[in-house]
Amino acid sequence: MVKDMRILMGKNAAGKEAVLYPGMANRHGLICGATGSGKTVSLKVMAEGFSSMGVPVFLSDVKGDLSGIAVEGQPSEAVSERLNHLGIEDFSFEGFPVCFWDIFGKTGIPLRTTISEMGPLLLSRILGLTDVQAQILAVVFKIADDEGLLLIDTKDLKSMLAYVSERNKEYEPVYGKMSPQSLSAIIRAVVSIEAEGGDIFFGEPALSVEDWLSVDEKGRGRMHILDASSLIGSPRLYATFLLWMLSELFELLPEVGDLEKPKLVFFFDEAHLLFSGAPKALLEKIEQVVKLVRSKGVGIYFCTQNPADIPGGILSQLGNKIQHALHAYSPAEQKGVRAAAMAYPVNPEFDTKDAILSLGTGEAVVSFLDEQGIPTKALKVQILPPQSSFAPVEAVLRQRLVVIDPLYEKYETPVDPDSAFEFLMRRGMEIEEAKRQAEEEKRLAKEREAQAKQEAKEAEKRAKQEAREAEQRARQEAKEAERAEKAKQKEYENRYRVQKQAIKSVGNTVAGTVGRQVGKELTKNSGSFGKQLAGNVGASVGRGLLSTLLRF
Repeated sequence: MVKDMRILMGKNAAGKEAVLYPGMANRHGLICGATGSGKTVSLKVMAEGFSSMGVPVFLSDVKGDLSGIAVEGQPSEAVSERLNHLGIEDFSFEGFPVCFWDIFGKTGIPLRTTISEMGPLLLSRILGLTDVQAQILAVVFKIADDEGLLLIDTKDLKSMLAYVSERNKEYEPVYGKMSPQSLSAIIRAVVSIEAEGGDIFFGEPALSVEDWLSVDEKGRGRMHILDASSLIGSPRLYATFLLWMLSELFELLPEVGDLEKPKLVFFFDEAHLLFSGAPKALLEKIEQVVKLVRSKGVGIYFCTQNPADIPGGILSQLGNKIQHALHAYSPAEQKGVRAAAMAYPVNPEFDTKDAILSLGTGEAVVSFLDEQGIPTKALKVQILPPQSSFAPVEAVLRQRLVVIDPLYEKYETPVDPDSAFEFLMRRGMEIEEAKRQAEEEKRLAKEREAQAKQEAKEAEKRAKQEAREAEQRARQEAKEAERAEKAKQKEYENRYRVQKQAIKSVGNTVAGTVGRQVGKELTKNSGSFGKQLAGNVGASVGRGLLSTLLRF
């Protein structure tokens, strides 16, 4: 409820008002108390006040009981009694402009971000990585950035991790050694977070937090309620998402310093999940963002059971405090109550520790910053009832409010842009095609080589066959030539014998004739001696003549 441009949270028994100054709202705050002590009512009253002043609000709805802000409350005896006790006369019931969100897209507008926007530090937190694995993940992000590869969803990240693992040796000289075991462990962690809904959460269109900086037609700040009832089952995803939103606001919003009222206020329920098990580096980042985001005009209010759930460095930044009842059944719990009481400026009218232990439902010890930013004394008050409904909104009405919201059309349909997965798939296909072609060329080369060898073998075989055939022909020709020569020689010898015989016969005839003729001539002159001599001479001449003929 807004009164005199201040958020009226409650009154004490003496009628003193507990008010939150909008100019100090960006100094952050804390709402604490045991289960059932009234934290949710305090949160709703404060959120309604911001909305009425035109300040957009984000609320994480862990238990599912904040959706009733969308519809006006109904008069009841308990509410009337509380209003009469507080002396509130101008109270009115009303519903507030609400935009419902749900990471899983079931009870609200789908809420997404991209792997790149989440960044390696927060992503390591979601994945539960060791320090070494977180460093390797940061290197993988650097490689993707250097090579112009967009990391949009989990399949992009898995394909990028597999790609780096395959080319580990290529990247080692530039980016350092990344063990395949660590890369495989990160891939397994990604698969695990996909099973928790990470495959739905990471994608496009990604949330633009600037869409939350809006008011309705009456000038009231819109309330953006995240259904975290299912998300709380994945505490790492829930916590890291909230931290991502803070980081996005810190990066995107300009420096504005102190304003008359904040530009946006966050309420983080079950805040202990933001810090439970967080590594030192992440805690330092959270503390840095909490310290610096106030200069961007953003107020952060943590809701948890005990102030001890908040790290000291962050707790010291929370100037506006509402403490509901705490129980102290053990020494550790009693110590926690004392620590909670010491966080409030002393009020001599009551003992803060005793007051915290004795608070009833709807009562709280509060301390807000005054107009100069100085914490006011602790004040024990009754909290106002909310103007909206205590009960959650009906499912049918909720769904109708989701569908008619102007942002529904923008974020309802998921988009799968061309990113690392598609690029690396194409590259892999190109590499496989190149390998296939190389193997095909290699196969063809082997076939050509085998064919050449076969042809050479056949040519050699033919050459040998031709050589053998030529040799055989040569031998045959030589034999034929030899036979021809022998035949010719034989024919010559035969002709020679015939000629010799003929010549011999002619020679004998001629020799006899010549001899007889000579003998006749000698006989005429020599008598019987002459005949004998003539015969001998004739025979000798005849033989000489025959020998001479035979030589020819």
